[in-house]
Amino acid sequence: MGSIEVICGGMFSGKTEEMIRRMRRATIGGKKVFLGKASKDTRYDNEQVVTHNMDRMDSVPISSVDELYRVVGDADIIGIDEVQFFTEEFIDAFENLANQGRRVILSGLDMDYAGIPFGLMPLLLARANRVSKLKAVCIQCGQDASYSYRLNSVENQVMLGSTDAYEARCRACFAEGMKS
Repeated sequence: MGSIEVICGGMFSGKTEEMIRRMRRATIGGKKVFLGKASKDTRYDNEQVVTHNMDRMDSVPISSVDELYRVVGDADIIGIDEVQFFTEEFIDAFENLANQGRRVILSGLDMDYAGIPFGLMPLLLARANRVSKLKAVCIQCGQDASYSYRLNSVENQVMLGSTDAYEARCRACFAEGMKS
């Protein structure tokens, strides 16, 4: 039976680690797996999914729905990282793959640096059969963190970065930072 699973949360919450874990478990179980990522994700490597702890797994960068269909082959399990960067046309493609009996695992940010739902993520969350919302640790106070606080004044929604540009923050520390 096919399904759509979404792994979401703020930066540094372990979304990519969880994606890699699920893909490795599926491989151990004898499943054919495919791992892709948004072609916009060039932070650590163009052709690997890489965690902030530098754990990595080979992946294929994807920039269009046609390309997605070309590269997934006959995989039983399809994992896509940084899904917030995709356009809404991908939603039907993910639904179609799940309706073919495949397990589709999608991971990405649920909110942008301003705390606004990011890209197609709200629509994916509504359609998911399973949602895992992960938390980071607030860099300011140590509580659970759901927000990605940007450390500079760049206002573009998409700005690639790591600890040099973002901090994980809880609701209170995020709100305090947004005031300044």
